[in-house]
Amino acid sequence: MNDILPPLKPIAMKERVSVLFVERGELDVQDGAFVLVDKNGVRTHIPIGSVACLMLEPGSRVSHAAAVLAARVGCLLVWVGEAGVRLYASGQPGGARSDRLLYQAKLALDDSARLKVVRKMYAIRFGEEPPTRRSVEQLRGIEGARVKKMYELMARRYGLVWKGRRYDHSKWRSGDISNRCVSSATACLYGITEAAILAAGYAPAVGFIHTGKPLSFVYDIADLFKFDTVIPIAFKVAAKNPCDPERDVRLKCRDVFRETKLLGKIIPTIETTLAAGAMEPPKPPKESIPIAIPNKEKLGDAGHRG
Repeated sequence: MNDILPPLKPIAMKERVSVLFVERGELDVQDGAFVLVDKNGVRTHIPIGSVACLMLEPGSRVSHAAAVLAARVGCLLVWVGEAGVRLYASGQPGGARSDRLLYQAKLALDDSARLKVVRKMYAIRFGEEPPTRRSVEQLRGIEGARVKKMYELMARRYGLVWKGRRYDHSKWRSGDISNRCVSSATACLYGITEAAILAAGYAPAVGFIHTGKPLSFVYDIADLFKFDTVIPIAFKVAAKNPCDPERDVRLKCRDVFRETKLLGKIIPTIETTLAAGAMEPPKPPKESIPIAIPNKEKLGDAGHRG
């Protein structure tokens, strides 16, 4: 019977649905299917192998079987707060080797290589070379000033009054609608960026511009796409002042991720950025354990388990 069925084949990160939000239910594996079971026992099937990231909101629970299957197929589980605006924890989706992680750490620990990577990030983000003879700290300051101005200009474009990036994650409704929309939009972007980083075998905490936080590298990479994708959406939704702005932001972010094929761009951008450090990536050790789902054909993409 097994010979009749086609062999299991992992789905490349760039070909997956970007993100799904789950709330008020239990994720489980029943009759071989990954399902969300609500309080009435109604099952909603989730094609887990074709999803990059599941955002688990308050009211959701995960069974052991569901966590195992998500890790096996390389879908990142992320536990988030109300409206998906605070990331509490995440489940490692795979990555059986450490060679890319060691390469990333080697670049981050070398002052010269780190500066080259930061300069590359600056060039990608702003479309121009950064000023010469500047340290990482100086470039961070220049970037911060430019980003602040970009927020102001974009808010003005949509007729909004922007008082700065101010919000209190413990009192979500206390923030103005613009900040709430920006927080919702960036949470979506951070989720799929972290999924791609982990799938490719890198470490979310080892950053170059951002440091000292669990998601430093996520912020580094997400910032390269932020103003071309989710920030315009956030201000556009805020300008309309809908009754449920967070939901509107999510849906529009999902659409723009699909339209721009963002998942297909994140991993190549990571590789291009790190290559600026001018260090040879280490080769995978011979004793590396095999991937969970073997694939005879090369995907041509690092964004899958293994």
